[in-house]
Formats: sequence, C-alpha cells, structure tokens
Amino acid sequence: MSGVRDQPALVTGAGSEAGIGFATARLLALQGARVAITSTTKRIFDRLAELPGDRGRHIAFATDLTLPDAAEGLVEAVRRSFGRIDIVVNNAGMTQLGRRETSSPFHRISDVEWAYKLEINLNTAFRVTRAVLPQMIRRRYGRIVQVASVTGPLVSNPHSAGYGAAKAAMVGMSRALALEVAGKGITVNAVAPGWIATASSTKQEITAGNNTPIGRSGTAEEVAHVALFLASKAASYVTGQMIVVDGGNSIQEYKGPPEGYY
Repeated sequence: MSGVRDQPALVTGAGSEAGIGFATARLLALQGARVAITSTTKRIFDRLAELPGDRGRHIAFATDLTLPDAAEGLVEAVRRSFGRIDIVVNNAGMTQLGRRETSSPFHRISDVEWAYKLEINLNTAFRVTRAVLPQMIRRRYGRIVQVASVTGPLVSNPHSAGYGAAKAAMVGMSRALALEVAGKGITVNAVAPGWIATASSTKQEITAGNNTPIGRSGTAEEVAHVALFLASKAASYVTGQMIVVDGGNSIQEYKGPPEGYY
C-alpha cells in the first residue's frame, strides 16, 4: 500500500489486545509507520511490547483523554518524540477500563451520564484532532481517521441515545473539518463498524453478528484494514466520507435468522 512507511502515527484507545485501536496500530506498524499508542491504563505498555518493529521505534502513553488538557499534552509529547504527526486514528471511546458503564432509557438519562457519553465518544476525538491540526496545516499533509459507528449515523439500539448522538456528531464534525482542510493536503474520514467481535462482546452482540448477511461478527483487523487505507497516501482523493464495515447489516431490512427469509 502506498504511503504509511516511516510516517508518525498516533492511535488512541489502543489498550485492548483484541480491540480496533490496537489492531490498527499493529497494521500501521507492519506497514512501516512509527506508532504512538495510548489508553487510560498501564496495559498500554503491554501493547507497546507487542507492536512489530525495532524496539524504540514506537512509543506508548497512559493518558485519560476525558481530562480537558490531556490531548494537548499527548500531542506535544508525540511531536517531541517523532518530530511530527502525519496520521491520527481517534479510536478512544465506548468504555473505560475500571469504570462502570450505564446505558439508561432516554427518560432516565442523567445530565452526568449524557455528558460522559459525549465526553468519551466525541470530545476526546475533538480535542486530539484540534491539537494536531496546526502542525498538519503547516506541513500541508495529514490523515485523520475517526472510528465512529453505525450506531447513531445509520441505526441504533434501545438505551443508546448518548452513544448514538456522540457517534453521529463525530461524523458531522469530520465532514465539516474535511471541507475546511481539503485544500491543505489533509483528509478527514470516518470508519463506522457494525457488530465487531472484541473481548467485551456480549452473547447478544455475538448473536446479532451471526444474523448479518455475512453470517458472523466482524473482526477488529477487518476494521483496521479500512482505517489503514484511509490513513495512507493512497487515499489522497477520499475525504469527508464514512466507510461502513458491518457485513452488510445496515442494508438488510429483515434481520432475523437467515433461514427464515433468505
């Protein structure tokens, strides 16, 4: 693939060994990028040891990006280590290790729950993107990839209003930014995963994945390959787009067992 070799990349939310963030970081490293990874806990240093390539080529930070000043500090630390940042993959979101998640029906969502859903799923990406943009604009090059979701922009589930609102807003934010920086050599795109098998997948989520047209949940690496393309020089004429990775689930009207219809 044309264009990530020796490019400095920052991938957030890469702490889970089975997650989309680490899968993306691993593919970037395999293609020759220098990769900075972050998550909220020290397990990120275990992921760092698992990245392919020479020791010292990649770096890791334990950072809570829900803290207002954390993004600026993270981006500056990566810039000091790598000299610049060419690629950002904003994957942080959905859950935080060690924090109990709540998903309330709409009429019972508290202001605290609503604000937290927006903070972890939208504001983290906003702040990291805002922090990295000035250097990309100066160099007239950059690839920004937001890991959104089909939940919100295309479909939804009960008790998902906060998460869905945040992910839909992430796509809207990306499109607006794509217009602002299109003439500056910077592309901004979103990947929208559907049912993806990760370490936190529930029994119900696996069942839902089995009822997609492809007949299974997706893998983190399948999402990562799309993110890798959007992060590459080869994607130079793709911007402001949302690429769906859901095994065709969002295009089917009937979502029961396939033998009942197909």
